[in-house]
Amino acid sequence: MALQDLMTEHQRLVVLRLLNEVSGFELNESILQDGLARYGLTISRDALRTQLHWLAEQQYVKVETVGQTLLASLTQRGLDVALGHATVPGIKRPRPNL
Repeated sequence: MALQDLMTEHQRLVVLRLLNEVSGFELNESILQDGLARYGLTISRDALRTQLHWLAEQQYVKVETVGQTLLASLTQRGLDVALGHATVPGIKRPRPNL
């Protein structure tokens, strides 16, 4: 697997996990970008928007435009992936919490 593909899978998983960490299960793209950077997964705003739209197409998140900012909210499908209850191509499977 190419390094960029590996990074993409990790970025998608971290987006889902970040959304799961907050009450309301939603964050704007600015906070998601900062959260990804905290995990060493720095991403451009344009690339993040691409990932959010991919996640929305797969129905793991819902994306809404508020002004000029994207707001992402976690779906039940996305929660299942974030928790490791479902495994899907294109998103890294989380490790078990030991």
